[in-house]
Amino acid sequence: MTRPSLVYSGIQPTAVMTIGNYFGAVKNWARLQYERECVYCVVDLHALTSPDAGGDLKHASREMFVSLLAAGIDPDRTTVYIQSTVPEQTELCWLLATLTSLGDLSRMTQFKEKSVLLRGGDSDDDGTFVSAGLLFYPVLQAADILAYRAGCVPVGQDQAQHLELSRGIARRFNSRFGFVFPEPETLLTQVPKVMSTADPTRKMSKSLGPRHYIGLFEEEASVRKKIRSAVTDSGVTPSGEVSPGIENLLTLLAACGEEDDARQMRADYFAGTLRYVDLKGRTADALVALTSEMRDRRADVLRREPDLDGRIMEMAARARAMAGETLGLAREKMGIFPPGRRTRGAK
Repeated sequence: MTRPSLVYSGIQPTAVMTIGNYFGAVKNWARLQYERECVYCVVDLHALTSPDAGGDLKHASREMFVSLLAAGIDPDRTTVYIQSTVPEQTELCWLLATLTSLGDLSRMTQFKEKSVLLRGGDSDDDGTFVSAGLLFYPVLQAADILAYRAGCVPVGQDQAQHLELSRGIARRFNSRFGFVFPEPETLLTQVPKVMSTADPTRKMSKSLGPRHYIGLFEEEASVRKKIRSAVTDSGVTPSGEVSPGIENLLTLLAACGEEDDARQMRADYFAGTLRYVDLKGRTADALVALTSEMRDRRADVLRREPDLDGRIMEMAARARAMAGETLGLAREKMGIFPPGRRTRGAK
């Protein structure tokens, strides 16, 4: 069966969830699980395409799983799993790859941008290692989504091209072999765009370094220090808009639930009466309240889930049942033998 209202999304496994991750995606995920069937994934296989994917990826994936539960994802209501625990998706990825052109993949904006970054800004082939997984990334992403026959995917603008590729692959499969996959639609939701407090022209990201992000579970002293040193600028921009540094602090304040304060301070800004020290102090207070609550919730998750790996495997079994059903249909439509069974004594 198709699942036209099912929502699917994924998150990279970093050991630290940032407030950018939370406000930009996960808070919305937690809300959506009360409105629709949802499947959320910690995409550890995707993370392997990064040159700095070394270290304990299993630890980082486990930490992100815990962070998702602490941030409000309910495993009794929602399927939340780690990508590598569902091999059905990687097999489906290969089947879908046979329906994907090299030209489609090479035109992906993210592949071109990231491969240039890996070459240090030189777009010519200088011998720098660029993983083929980076090129193949969108096919695995398509398999992630299509394995659950999801109807909706909340994505940012930077992922819109990948989702369109997923739609094209689904369309090509259905045309050639018969209907299996619905074409997933973009789920448009209003989420704040959180920028780095150290450089408000850049999106908050761990890759920029510790000064550029605030962790969702960060300690009070560190949060206050980062907000105290946050970049601000004076005066209204030539276009009459709020300057980037102030806009980011106002966004953070509103995202923490202090919309009235944010509106008043925005009005004060245009009136020329806003004291930046007051804005920073109020934003720091709101973020400290949030991170303190989140640390308590994380501790509660660890108390409630003493067998964390057992819970992860439980989620994997649930996801595998859903993805396995889809894979079976795809195999049958493509005329592929069902998987062989191990006989007793086989190694």
